[in-house]
Amino acid sequence: MSAIRIPNQRAVLDRRKLAGDIAEAVAEAGAAKARKRVVELLRGAMAEGREELTRRLAEKPSAGHEITAGFAFLMDQIIRVMHDHVVTDLYPVNNRSSGERLTIMAVGGYGRAEMAPHSDIDIAFLTPGKQTAWCEQVIEAMLYLLWDLGLKVGHSSRSVDDMVRMARGDLTIRTAMLEGRYLWGDQALYEEASARFFAEVVAGTERQFVTEKLAERNDRHKRLGDSRYVVEPNIKEGKGGLRDLQTLYWIGKYIHKVKSAAELVEVGLFTRAEYRAFRRAEGFFLAVRSHLHTITNRAEDRLTFDLQREVARRMQFADRPGKSAVERFMQYYFLQAKRVGSLSGIFLAQLDEQFARKTPRGLLAGFRARARSVRGYKVFGGRIAAQGDDWFRDDPVRLIEIFQIAEEEGLEIHPATMRMAARDCALIKEDVRHDPRANALFLKVLAGRRDPETVLRWMNEA
Repeated sequence: MSAIRIPNQRAVLDRRKLAGDIAEAVAEAGAAKARKRVVELLRGAMAEGREELTRRLAEKPSAGHEITAGFAFLMDQIIRVMHDHVVTDLYPVNNRSSGERLTIMAVGGYGRAEMAPHSDIDIAFLTPGKQTAWCEQVIEAMLYLLWDLGLKVGHSSRSVDDMVRMARGDLTIRTAMLEGRYLWGDQALYEEASARFFAEVVAGTERQFVTEKLAERNDRHKRLGDSRYVVEPNIKEGKGGLRDLQTLYWIGKYIHKVKSAAELVEVGLFTRAEYRAFRRAEGFFLAVRSHLHTITNRAEDRLTFDLQREVARRMQFADRPGKSAVERFMQYYFLQAKRVGSLSGIFLAQLDEQFARKTPRGLLAGFRARARSVRGYKVFGGRIAAQGDDWFRDDPVRLIEIFQIAEEEGLEIHPATMRMAARDCALIKEDVRHDPRANALFLKVLAGRRDPETVLRWMNEA
């Protein structure tokens, strides 16, 4: 989601050297007869790059962003060398027609440059119109080479018009295109496709996209237990995992056209501290996922009992008095998953606030939006807010009270107040837990008649 500089890139793969070796093999045997040697060279370069990145993971076991970006970089170089070999040696064209243009996009996790060691390679081939014979030959040759390397490749081949039409009607394709990253080929065609995607697919569908993505998220949560605290969590799809973070980024990108998660701060959806928490959780989950793939030698996203101890060891969690390394590791995992839940709540509340500001208002809007006071709290536009920055510090019981009023009055918590509650939650100490007023307010939440379940979730996320 954010550009990562790969240290000593040539140690991962030297594209110039690999291209030179392939050119030499073709010069000696001819393009057709050199195929076996070309595959050997590509496979060898890929194996050496993976070995180097696995070594780096062992040296820096928590560097999730760097390692996953490294694996994406490795595949970038392989595919670029492969493309140039195919269009130069196998299907050269001196004067291409306007239809003989082809661009390659990385999509999915590969598009985000977040690839675990055994992640699928997801690519999209785009052409300006109906595929010409040359485009078909190039695409087919590249796919066969990728399969010969033993890679699991997800791919699509579409014209720009087809991409636009299909993205309008399919959320999965729309999300894939949203994450699309220029990989190689005709860059002008990629720029044209990207511009048309945002102009003809995204524009005017922002609210629909948010609704569909959140429904998709909720369905996924229910399918996997609807809890962040399962004993064998799915690091990618589980509640509070990588997919939840990616959903926030997708929404931010769809609405504000951000190019990295860091830009979510600039558009007002996160504070800098919240972005740092986002980045920390994301990096941890990416590192854990990379270790899972390395240990099992396959694409594995489930943090099962038999793997938890080994991942904890590799990530250098140590035993402490009264708590084993694996217990400390899982405690840290659940802490990050909880933070993802908190960030999701704050992000969506802030997004709702932005949408509310953009809602057209009629002649009576000023009258309807007039602020009122409920038991000392400000209520405006269906949201309840604290009176000032020290509101909870002055009386920590208010951390319970505000949620009880929200449930009783059918209100939402203002995003800024949710941030204050998350910041000040440590004020809930033993004296507050035994305070009769705090206990009475909490019991009222539990017995609430409107929507106590939602309010309790808000309290948990704060």
